[in-house]
Amino acid sequence: MAVEVVMPKLGMSMKEGTVSVWNKKVGEAVDKGESIASINSEKIEMEIESPAEGTVLDIKVSEGEGVPPGTVICYIGEANEQIEKKKEKEEKQKTAGKRIKISPAARKIAEGANVDIKTLEGTGPGGRITKADVLKALPDQQKQQTNEAEDPPVSMMRKTIASRMTESLQNSAQLTLTMKADVTKLTDLQHQLNETAKTRYDTKLTITDFAARAATLSLLEHPGMNSMYQDSRVTVFEHVHLGIAAALDHGLAVPVVRHAERLPLIELAKKIKWYGQKAREGKLLHDEIEGSTFTITNLGAYGVEHFTPILNPPETGILGVGKMYEAPVYKEGELCKSAILPLSLTFDHRALDGAPAAAFLAAVKNYLEDPAAILL
Repeated sequence: MAVEVVMPKLGMSMKEGTVSVWNKKVGEAVDKGESIASINSEKIEMEIESPAEGTVLDIKVSEGEGVPPGTVICYIGEANEQIEKKKEKEEKQKTAGKRIKISPAARKIAEGANVDIKTLEGTGPGGRITKADVLKALPDQQKQQTNEAEDPPVSMMRKTIASRMTESLQNSAQLTLTMKADVTKLTDLQHQLNETAKTRYDTKLTITDFAARAATLSLLEHPGMNSMYQDSRVTVFEHVHLGIAAALDHGLAVPVVRHAERLPLIELAKKIKWYGQKAREGKLLHDEIEGSTFTITNLGAYGVEHFTPILNPPETGILGVGKMYEAPVYKEGELCKSAILPLSLTFDHRALDGAPAAAFLAAVKNYLEDPAAILL
């Protein structure tokens, strides 16, 4: 009997998932656990694995089409197996006489080509008209022109990032402060600890790990930065749920290390790497990207020094870490070569004034310049 593959529910708040790309076509064989499609929802993109060995019998959701969790997106079974259509017929009967269901992409094409959608038969879930249904109704010449003129669909992740960043800039009073930390001692300590960290914990300590620990300790000392401004009130958090921005090929994810204040440096480093790996593999859940109270983003690997991070709403602050570089510095009257780490702090001026924000950033700088304090 054919197996249904459904759109998964990746978290309590997920309302819709979109098929980004199908890795298999109808009639192709698949192994159990093999990736058959990529889906995305808000800030998450992940691979869908086949629940069984067999053949792709039918694909119900087109690329770029969004459907609610639990919707059947394809069937897998034995070659030439007939799929039970009873559920689909019942769904179409229920939707008879109601509003026409059509995907946004399909509606746009239909309107541009003056196609009466009432004349179309939807092949999507619940009789929904898909882009493929509209294109099928067009003459060949018009179909080719439509395909050539159509822009590629924007992923759900990109739409969410665009919406949240626009909301962030429009609904907060953002200001960015910059400082430079002399991390010469920190880099020496990092080299000393990494051999032990690799041997004992199978991990290594990065600048991001030290910055995350320094920020966490500084948030405990300056709790006004560990807050949010909503409904004309400032809510200060006792816990530190640290968001760590992770760049992906198709967007950006911010997994959250919960209760970072309870974690020593090595455990914090392991958590950051674990979530980063999950983000790159597309295995983050919605619950793992929600609830952060402060965020760190590092663009040092791209050669960027100071920059202006955009707040991750509704947080009050976000710390940007730039590329470390060497510079001559006078120390006790002598010119020395030092390692300099640029820091950029964007904060919401509605929740916090410039002086306490600067005090927080100075605390981060002091921890990075006195790394022994991070360990104790």
